[in-house]
Amino acid sequence: MENGQRHTTHLRFVWKTTGYELREREGDVPAVGEEVEEDDERLYVTKVAPSPLPGDLRRCAYLQPVS
Repeated sequence: MENGQRHTTHLRFVWKTTGYELREREGDVPAVGEEVEEDDERLYVTKVAPSPLPGDLRRCAYLQPVS
């Protein structure tokens, strides 16, 4: 929160075979263990941490493929 207002977006580190991609998404960050869809693939949240971008107060979800 900044100035009493919630952030309306969050970040996602999305696992790809070529490496991770950082993406911005609308809404609240998903919780650890939650499943989400990216590029027609089901992924699960392994951790939620502060944004890796300097000065960015949003949260970031780290995603791995559902096995």
